[in-house]
Formats: sequence, structure tokens, C-alpha cells
Amino acid sequence: MTKTVTQKKTAIVRREHFNAAHRLHNPNWSDEKNKKIFGKCNNPNYHGHNYELEVKIIGYCDPETGYVIDTKILSDTIKEHVTEKFDHKNLNLEVPEFKSLNPTAENIARVIYEILVSKVDSNLEVKITLYETPRNYVEYPF
Repeated sequence: MTKTVTQKKTAIVRREHFNAAHRLHNPNWSDEKNKKIFGKCNNPNYHGHNYELEVKIIGYCDPETGYVIDTKILSDTIKEHVTEKFDHKNLNLEVPEFKSLNPTAENIARVIYEILVSKVDSNLEVKITLYETPRNYVEYPF
């Protein structure tokens, strides 16, 4: 008797890197409250991070190619729509999504997700892991 194996979803992960500066600041709060809540991250002259980005794409392997997604296409999409947009930029001043959105790691991950989910096949799931430091990272969505 032959047992039929049902195909399970597979995840492929692409890792990228970008450097960016930002300032955590709520314009509706006093300077004192901003300093209390955000500490050093509220520096009026900004501060930077070496971000590590993991983009996980989840779906079924195509029976003809064996791919969930072509990694070259995924790499090019991330570079064109995320890395080139964020790398060596001041997020508060140079990235339109953060003109009125505090560029916390949580919000950066969400913005990256929203950009990429609109660029890949709707049958695929997208998960973002963004490392702000080696010990602090965000996963979106969760």
C-alpha cells in the first residue's frame, strides 16, 4: 500500500542589510516626555543602526520549478523597493512613509512588510524579521 504525502508549505528566507539613521520623537509631546520615553533614541541630531533584514516567503513549491519564489526575483525586489529606499538614509527626513510615522523598529518592519506584500504573488505569505541590533529584533506580522 502506497501512502500519499500531502505537500506542506515551504519557507524561503532572504537576508539583506542596510544602514539608516532615525530619531524617535512624538511631536505631540514635550521635549521632556520625549527624552523620558525614548532616551538616547530621541537625540535631535539622530542616530544610526546597521539593520539586518530577513524576508521570509512562505508558500507551496511550484511543481515545475521547485521554487516557492525565485530567489533572484526576491533579491531584486528587496533591493529595488527596500534597500535602495532605506540604505544610508535618514528615515525621518528622506523616506516618505516616516514623515508622520515614528520610525521605531516595529514601524520600519511594518512598512517593509507593506511594501513587499504588494510586490509578491498574493498566494505567498510574507514575514519580516528586522534586527536593529544583534539583541533587539522585531517580527511582523506575528
